[in-house]
Order: sequence, then structure tokens, then C-alpha cells
Amino acid sequence: MNRSGIDNEVIQEYCDEAPSLGILALDRCLETNADERGQQIRATGLGHRFHAAPWLFRDLNFRLVPGEIVGICGPSGSGKSTLLSLIAGFEHPVSGSVERRDIGRVRWVFQNPHGVPRRTAIDHVTQPLLGQGMGRVEAESQALAIMEDFHLTGVCARDFRELSGGEAQRLMLARAVASKPDLLLVDEPTAQLDQSTAADVDHTLSGIAQSDCIVAIATHDPNTRAACTRIIDLSLHHVSL
Repeated sequence: MNRSGIDNEVIQEYCDEAPSLGILALDRCLETNADERGQQIRATGLGHRFHAAPWLFRDLNFRLVPGEIVGICGPSGSGKSTLLSLIAGFEHPVSGSVERRDIGRVRWVFQNPHGVPRRTAIDHVTQPLLGQGMGRVEAESQALAIMEDFHLTGVCARDFRELSGGEAQRLMLARAVASKPDLLLVDEPTAQLDQSTAADVDHTLSGIAQSDCIVAIATHDPNTRAACTRIIDLSLHHVSL
């Protein structure tokens, strides 16, 4: 276990370029309850704080299922990123529980998009498809279809270093979708972008709503919140001293 609370064995499962590409890759086998089929994550009486610090939130109850985009909202310091970590299983809650069913592959898209500077945009999306055993022609065809959902076909031949901030962030989302995760976590996708560029990202968020993937987005941006299909508002579960 390292200082971030993630097992060293998990870190070894990252692909070589995952840190530079801004996507955390995790493949794990988790138990499935035969009494209730289908992918889902269920939180019951969830609460968390760090050591003797005040509670970030308490008594959270929710269920996440594929096909929707769930926004985790609240002011800075309310525990949005912490809740993402609890959902993924990277941290253990102080109170309550998180149950994961049929969740094997997790992808995390961070605030700051980092790619390989001299690699083209389409290569970033093609790579995970090649890793799934596809041939180059099929992988590039699927990559283009995914990039179209994120309004990126016009820049597919550009190197990553030539992309704008909004284009780079949308590319990280497209790459995450191409990896076909069971759970996709997105942390403040517009936090480092200006208003106009952030709007470009918000307009394409529907492209990550997949029928076989659970999606959760941490944000305090009202426009990103509006692009989500459901909201978990941590300000309603904050514990005042």
C-alpha cells in the first residue's frame, strides 16, 4: 500500500503510458451477487472524514447504474474527489458501505489532460482498441466513430501538442470510452478551462453515457452539472460543527 492508499499491485497494472495520458487504468475482479444481475454500485449510509477532521459528508445513499451521467456536485472541499475514490474502491469509507457488482474495469479521467506530445489525436484513441485485440484498420474506424461523438474528427491527425485545452480534455474522454470501462470516473473536467472552452467539453458529455458503463463526474461547474442526467449534491449531506 502506498501513500495514496492504492495497492502497489494495482499500480503495476497501469499501462506504461497511462500516467502521461491522464487516465488511470484499473482491472480488477469483483464479486457478483447472483440475486441481482447487472452492473451497479450501491452506497448505503456512506460517510467519510480524514482522521479527526470534520465529516465531509454523512448518510449518503445512492445507486449508480449504466446509461446515465451522475454528477457529484458541491463546493470546493465538500469531498467530491473523495467520493469518486470511495466509489472506485481506492479508499474505504469511515462509515457505511459501497457495494460494487459486475464492475471489473475502471477508468479515471483527471482534471489536467496529459498526452504524448508527438502522437496524433487518433493514435490516443486507437491505442486502447488495439490493446483489445483489434486490427489497425478496425481500431482506427472505431476510433473515428468515437471521436465524432466528441467533435474531434477535424483534429484527428494533429499531434497532441497542437490541440487546444478543450480538445485535449475531450480527447481524454474519448480515449476513456474507447477502453470500454465498466466504471468511468471524471474529476472536474472543466476546472482548468476558460468559459468558452469549458462549454465545448460540456456539450460533448453525452458522448460518455454508454449503455454498459457507469459514469460519475465530480464538478462544481453549473454548466457541467446541467449536462448530467442525475445529481448527488454533497452540500445537502455536509455536517456542520
